[in-house]
Amino acid sequence: MPALFVGHGSPMNAITANEWTRAWRDIGSTMPRPKAILSISAHWLTQNGLLVTAGKNPKMTYDMGGFPAELYQQQYPAPGNPALAEDIETTVQTKIPIHGDTAWGFDHGTWVVLKHMFPKADIPVIQLSLDYSQPPSFHYELARLLRPLRDKGVLILGSGNIVHNLRVMNWQMPDTGYDWAIEMNEKFKSLIASGDHASLTRYEALGKAAMLSVPTPEHYLPLIYTLGLKEENESVAFFNDKTLMGSVSMTSLKIV
Repeated sequence: MPALFVGHGSPMNAITANEWTRAWRDIGSTMPRPKAILSISAHWLTQNGLLVTAGKNPKMTYDMGGFPAELYQQQYPAPGNPALAEDIETTVQTKIPIHGDTAWGFDHGTWVVLKHMFPKADIPVIQLSLDYSQPPSFHYELARLLRPLRDKGVLILGSGNIVHNLRVMNWQMPDTGYDWAIEMNEKFKSLIASGDHASLTRYEALGKAAMLSVPTPEHYLPLIYTLGLKEENESVAFFNDKTLMGSVSMTSLKIV
Protein backbone atom coordinates (compact mmCIF):
# COMPACT_ATOMS: atom_id res chain seq x y z
CA MET A 1 0.00 0.00 0.00
CA PRO A 2 1.06 3.61 -0.40
CA ALA A 3 1.80 5.61 2.74
CA LEU A 4 0.17 9.00 3.21
CA PHE A 5 0.71 12.18 5.13
CA VAL A 6 -2.31 14.48 4.94
CA GLY A 7 -2.54 18.08 6.06
CA HIS A 8 -6.00 17.95 7.62
CA GLY A 9 -6.45 21.66 8.40
CA SER A 10 -9.71 22.86 9.93
CA PRO A 11 -12.31 20.40 11.23
CA MET A 12 -14.75 22.26 8.98
CA ASN A 13 -13.23 20.36 6.07
CA ALA A 14 -15.46 17.47 7.16
CA ILE A 15 -18.55 19.34 5.93
CA THR A 16 -17.07 21.63 3.28
CA ALA A 17 -16.39 20.80 -0.36
CA ASN A 18 -13.11 22.43 -1.37
CA GLU A 19 -9.81 21.78 -3.09
CA TRP A 20 -8.48 19.77 -0.13
CA THR A 21 -11.47 17.46 0.13
CA ARG A 22 -11.56 16.90 -3.63
CA ALA A 23 -7.92 15.79 -3.53
CA TRP A 24 -8.70 13.42 -0.64
CA ARG A 25 -11.53 11.88 -2.66
CA ASP A 26 -9.27 11.50 -5.68
CA ILE A 27 -6.59 9.78 -3.61
CA GLY A 28 -9.09 7.36 -2.11
CA SER A 29 -10.70 6.50 -5.42
CA THR A 30 -7.45 5.85 -7.29
CA MET A 31 -5.38 3.84 -4.80
CA PRO A 32 -5.72 0.09 -4.21
CA ARG A 33 -8.45 -0.68 -1.71
CA PRO A 34 -6.85 -1.10 1.74
CA LYS A 35 -7.62 -4.13 3.87
CA ALA A 36 -7.42 -1.81 6.88
CA ILE A 37 -6.34 1.73 7.76
CA LEU A 38 -3.98 2.73 10.57
CA SER A 39 -4.29 6.43 11.37
CA ILE A 40 -1.67 8.35 13.34
CA SER A 41 -3.29 11.65 14.21
CA ALA A 42 -1.90 14.83 15.74
CA HIS A 43 -4.82 14.80 18.16
CA TRP A 44 -4.20 11.67 20.24
CA LEU A 45 -1.28 12.32 22.57
CA THR A 46 -0.02 10.05 25.33
CA GLN A 47 3.00 10.10 27.62
CA ASN A 48 5.52 7.33 28.31
CA GLY A 49 3.69 4.75 26.24
CA LEU A 50 1.25 4.19 23.41
CA LEU A 51 -2.41 3.34 23.07
CA VAL A 52 -4.07 1.71 20.08
CA THR A 53 -7.82 1.54 19.49
CA ALA A 54 -8.82 -2.03 20.18
CA GLY A 55 -12.62 -2.01 20.03
CA LYS A 56 -14.75 -3.59 17.32
CA ASN A 57 -16.71 -0.36 16.79
CA PRO A 58 -14.67 2.72 17.81
CA LYS A 59 -16.72 5.73 18.80
CA MET A 60 -16.55 9.26 17.43
CA THR A 61 -14.35 11.67 19.37
CA TYR A 62 -15.25 15.34 18.91
CA ASP A 63 -11.98 16.77 20.17
CA MET A 64 -12.56 20.39 19.13
CA GLY A 65 -14.54 23.33 20.41
CA GLY A 66 -16.42 26.34 19.07
CA PHE A 67 -17.67 24.90 15.78
CA PRO A 68 -21.21 24.65 14.35
CA ALA A 69 -23.51 22.01 15.79
CA GLU A 70 -23.52 20.17 12.46
CA LEU A 71 -19.89 19.22 12.96
CA TYR A 72 -20.65 17.42 16.22
CA GLN A 73 -23.32 15.36 14.48
CA GLN A 74 -20.95 13.88 11.93
CA GLN A 75 -20.48 10.12 11.97
CA TYR A 76 -17.85 7.85 10.49
CA PRO A 77 -19.07 4.37 11.45
CA ALA A 78 -16.09 2.36 10.20
CA PRO A 79 -15.45 -0.87 12.09
CA GLY A 80 -12.35 -1.33 14.18
CA ASN A 81 -9.84 -4.16 13.77
CA PRO A 82 -8.86 -5.72 17.11
CA ALA A 83 -6.62 -8.28 15.39
CA LEU A 84 -4.58 -5.54 13.73
CA ALA A 85 -4.35 -3.72 17.06
CA GLU A 86 -2.93 -6.89 18.62
CA ASP A 87 -0.42 -7.24 15.78
CA ILE A 88 0.77 -3.68 16.38
CA GLU A 89 1.06 -4.29 20.11
CA THR A 90 3.22 -7.34 19.44
CA THR A 91 5.37 -5.43 16.95
CA VAL A 92 6.20 -2.38 19.05
CA GLN A 93 6.01 -3.57 22.65
CA THR A 94 9.74 -4.37 22.72
CA LYS A 95 10.44 -0.70 22.01
CA ILE A 96 7.77 1.04 24.08
CA PRO A 97 4.86 0.05 26.34
CA ILE A 98 1.60 -0.17 24.42
CA HIS A 99 -1.94 -1.09 25.40
CA GLY A 100 -5.28 -1.51 23.70
CA ASP A 101 -7.83 1.25 24.32
CA THR A 102 -11.59 1.53 23.89
CA ALA A 103 -12.13 5.04 25.27
CA TRP A 104 -10.75 7.28 22.50
CA GLY A 105 -12.18 6.21 19.15
CA PHE A 106 -11.73 8.30 15.97
CA ASP A 107 -10.66 11.92 16.52
CA HIS A 108 -11.08 14.67 13.93
CA GLY A 109 -7.58 14.15 12.53
CA THR A 110 -8.90 10.80 11.33
CA TRP A 111 -12.57 11.19 10.49
CA VAL A 112 -12.36 14.60 8.80
CA VAL A 113 -10.06 13.08 6.17
CA LEU A 114 -11.56 9.59 5.87
CA LYS A 115 -15.12 10.90 5.38
CA HIS A 116 -13.91 12.14 2.01
CA MET A 117 -11.21 9.62 1.19
CA PHE A 118 -13.34 6.52 1.87
CA PRO A 119 -16.89 7.87 2.30
CA LYS A 120 -18.57 4.46 2.61
CA ALA A 121 -16.81 3.87 5.97
CA ASP A 122 -16.57 0.18 5.11
CA ILE A 123 -12.83 -0.31 5.66
CA PRO A 124 -11.65 -1.20 9.20
CA VAL A 125 -9.84 1.71 10.89
CA ILE A 126 -7.69 1.89 14.01
CA GLN A 127 -5.71 4.73 15.57
CA LEU A 128 -2.29 4.72 17.21
CA SER A 129 -1.47 7.44 19.72
CA LEU A 130 1.61 9.69 19.65
CA ASP A 131 3.89 9.44 22.68
CA TYR A 132 4.48 13.14 23.27
CA SER A 133 7.40 12.49 25.60
CA GLN A 134 9.55 11.12 22.76
CA PRO A 135 11.70 13.03 20.23
CA PRO A 136 11.07 12.92 16.46
CA SER A 137 13.88 10.41 15.95
CA PHE A 138 12.04 7.94 18.18
CA HIS A 139 8.86 8.27 16.11
CA TYR A 140 10.85 7.76 12.92
CA GLU A 141 12.37 4.52 14.21
CA LEU A 142 9.00 3.33 15.48
CA ALA A 143 7.51 3.90 12.03
CA ARG A 144 10.18 1.65 10.53
CA LEU A 145 8.82 -1.18 12.68
CA LEU A 146 5.40 -0.62 11.12
CA ARG A 147 6.63 -0.86 7.51
CA PRO A 148 5.65 -4.55 7.07
CA LEU A 149 1.99 -3.62 7.58
CA ARG A 150 2.03 -1.96 4.17
CA ASP A 151 2.80 -5.33 2.58
CA LYS A 152 -0.27 -6.74 4.33
CA GLY A 153 -2.59 -4.23 2.67
CA VAL A 154 -2.71 -1.70 5.52
CA LEU A 155 -2.88 1.97 4.56
CA ILE A 156 -0.93 3.98 7.14
CA LEU A 157 -2.15 7.57 7.30
CA GLY A 158 -0.30 10.34 9.11
CA SER A 159 -2.63 13.29 9.75
CA GLY A 160 -1.37 16.69 10.90
CA ASN A 161 0.06 19.81 9.25
CA ILE A 162 3.70 20.41 8.38
CA VAL A 163 3.49 24.14 9.19
CA HIS A 164 1.05 24.70 12.06
CA ASN A 165 1.11 27.79 14.27
CA LEU A 166 -2.40 28.71 15.34
CA ARG A 167 -1.16 31.43 17.68
CA VAL A 168 -0.31 33.70 14.75
CA MET A 169 -2.93 32.49 12.26
CA ASN A 170 -4.33 35.37 10.18
CA TRP A 171 -7.90 35.20 8.85
CA GLN A 172 -7.09 38.10 6.51
CA MET A 173 -4.73 35.76 4.61
CA PRO A 174 -7.08 32.94 3.54
CA ASP A 175 -5.05 31.85 0.50
CA THR A 176 -1.44 32.50 1.40
CA GLY A 177 1.09 32.38 4.21
CA TYR A 178 3.61 34.57 5.95
CA ASP A 179 6.97 34.70 4.21
CA TRP A 180 8.55 32.49 6.87
CA ALA A 181 5.76 29.90 6.58
CA ILE A 182 6.09 29.70 2.79
CA GLU A 183 9.87 29.56 3.09
CA MET A 184 9.75 26.74 5.61
CA ASN A 185 7.12 24.77 3.73
CA GLU A 186 9.43 24.84 0.70
CA LYS A 187 12.42 23.89 2.85
CA PHE A 188 10.60 20.94 4.35
CA LYS A 189 9.51 19.81 0.87
CA SER A 190 13.09 20.05 -0.40
CA LEU A 191 14.38 17.92 2.47
CA ILE A 192 11.60 15.38 1.93
CA ALA A 193 12.29 15.19 -1.81
CA SER A 194 16.04 14.72 -1.24
CA GLY A 195 15.50 12.04 1.38
CA ASP A 196 17.21 14.01 4.14
CA HIS A 197 15.12 12.53 6.91
CA ALA A 198 17.82 13.14 9.51
CA SER A 199 17.46 16.90 9.13
CA LEU A 200 13.69 16.60 9.30
CA THR A 201 13.90 14.75 12.63
CA ARG A 202 16.12 17.58 13.91
CA TYR A 203 13.91 20.41 12.68
CA GLU A 204 14.81 22.58 15.68
CA ALA A 205 18.27 23.05 14.10
CA LEU A 206 16.77 24.53 10.91
CA GLY A 207 16.48 28.04 12.31
CA LYS A 208 13.91 30.57 13.44
CA ALA A 209 11.48 29.92 10.57
CA ALA A 210 11.36 26.25 11.54
CA MET A 211 10.55 27.07 15.15
CA LEU A 212 7.81 29.48 14.07
CA SER A 213 6.43 26.79 11.76
CA VAL A 214 6.58 24.02 14.36
CA PRO A 215 6.16 25.75 17.75
CA THR A 216 4.87 22.46 19.15
CA PRO A 217 5.52 19.12 17.39
CA GLU A 218 2.19 17.28 17.58
CA HIS A 219 1.05 18.24 14.04
CA TYR A 220 4.54 17.65 12.63
CA LEU A 221 5.16 14.18 14.10
CA PRO A 222 2.66 12.35 11.83
CA LEU A 223 4.85 13.48 8.91
CA ILE A 224 7.83 11.80 10.58
CA TYR A 225 5.89 8.54 10.76
CA THR A 226 5.09 8.69 7.06
CA LEU A 227 8.72 9.34 6.18
CA GLY A 228 9.82 6.43 8.36
CA LEU A 229 7.58 4.15 6.27
CA LYS A 230 9.41 4.98 3.03
CA GLU A 231 11.55 2.33 1.34
CA GLU A 232 14.75 3.29 -0.47
CA ASN A 233 13.37 2.81 -3.98
CA GLU A 234 10.07 4.61 -3.43
CA SER A 235 9.09 8.04 -4.69
CA VAL A 236 7.27 10.95 -3.08
CA ALA A 237 4.41 12.88 -4.71
CA PHE A 238 3.10 16.09 -3.12
CA PHE A 239 -0.51 17.23 -3.26
CA ASN A 240 -2.63 19.98 -1.66
CA ASP A 241 0.60 21.98 -1.64
CA LYS A 242 -0.49 25.34 -0.29
CA THR A 243 0.09 27.58 2.72
CA LEU A 244 -2.91 29.52 4.03
CA MET A 245 -4.18 31.62 6.93
CA GLY A 246 -0.64 32.89 7.34
CA SER A 247 0.72 29.98 9.31
CA VAL A 248 -0.82 26.64 8.24
CA SER A 249 0.32 24.50 5.32
CA MET A 250 -1.99 21.90 3.80
CA THR A 251 0.94 20.28 1.98
CA SER A 252 0.47 16.52 1.84
CA LEU A 253 2.37 13.63 0.31
CA LYS A 254 1.98 10.10 -0.97
CA ILE A 255 4.79 7.56 -0.90
CA VAL A 256 4.60 4.82 -3.55
